[in-house]
Amino acid sequence: MLKALVSQMNKISLVQQILIGLILGLIVALYAPAVASRVALLGTLFVGALKAVAPLLVLFLVMSSLCNQKQGVQTNMKSIIVLYLLGTFSAAAIAVGASFLFPVDLKLVAKVSDVTPPNGIVEVLRSLALNIVENPIKALMTGNYIGILSWSVILGVALRSANETVKETIQGFSNAVSKAVQWIIRLAPIGIFGLVADSISQNGIEALIGYGKLLILLIGCMLFVALVVNPLIVFLTIHRNPYPLVFTCLRESGVYAFFTRSSAANIPVNMNLCKKLNLDPDTYSVSIPLGATINMAGAAVTISVLSLAAVHTLGIHIDIWTALLLSVLATIGACGASGVAGGSLLLIPMACALFGINNDLAMQVVGVGFIIGVLQDSAETALNSSTDVLFTATADIASRKKN
Repeated sequence: MLKALVSQMNKISLVQQILIGLILGLIVALYAPAVASRVALLGTLFVGALKAVAPLLVLFLVMSSLCNQKQGVQTNMKSIIVLYLLGTFSAAAIAVGASFLFPVDLKLVAKVSDVTPPNGIVEVLRSLALNIVENPIKALMTGNYIGILSWSVILGVALRSANETVKETIQGFSNAVSKAVQWIIRLAPIGIFGLVADSISQNGIEALIGYGKLLILLIGCMLFVALVVNPLIVFLTIHRNPYPLVFTCLRESGVYAFFTRSSAANIPVNMNLCKKLNLDPDTYSVSIPLGATINMAGAAVTISVLSLAAVHTLGIHIDIWTALLLSVLATIGACGASGVAGGSLLLIPMACALFGINNDLAMQVVGVGFIIGVLQDSAETALNSSTDVLFTATADIASRKKN
């Protein structure tokens, strides 16, 4: 019976299975909230498994890729980093422009406790630098991907002079972890069923209604970046219709990221998608974990929109140059967001300081962010993570066209 059910499920694509899990989760949350609290464990286990395997995947993939790389082989990392930074800055600029066109008022009454925002961009960059040299064991235990990436690069380069047996062993570990990732990803429909059931039953939609205009502005900016700005960047790079690639990345990466709400958990998913797209493993084994850290278009949108909502609420007048400076600050801050406890929301006080808004008021804006986080954070992560694959694939296609 069970074997027949599994056989039938395997005939349906994974994306369709996820959609079924999503619908079932929604039904359970709305009509059987008591059951939803019990199946929440399924979502927790799924995200936990992805988060657990992701650091090992990054470590072994990058090490294996670098130590087995043939001399003289070129990667596309420079092009990818340029695309990451351009995409993040463009997202910040779009968010700033949209905030001027559609200003939003906030009710600054939210309370936030036990969070410590950075004092400024220097602290963000300092935190980023310290993460690079963190103890590698601690980096693996805490999911510090900047630290994992830096040590895997160092070890991978050092192992280039090792004998073939050692290199094959590293490759074997890499293949084994990749296989484990594929097993976990097959459980995505069950995990997303649990995540949706828990999220809807716990938060509902009532808490979001009061911030509907703010959510529309935030998610509207992110959709505009995903469906207009990013495709334009891709088209200018590869000179062909970008939308088949854009929709593939949104469907097979963005959907997972939306429900897991974790760039770290989505690293294995993105690695798997890059493999399906036949991209260069020497490139994507580095660019995907790097993108999970510095490619933060969604975070740039969040920082810009919420900061300017506070500015508008308080009646502060700003000129175009200050707005441009905010775009730059949001870009730099977003790139360092993973090195700050709390992510993009806790960078809002740093941006608010640019306009002379004190920390107490800025932290109330952060509180608003936490209230709408069930949708804001989901959309932000979906944009961030799907764009990692999009720009990696774009650079790979552009490189092949030149050769």
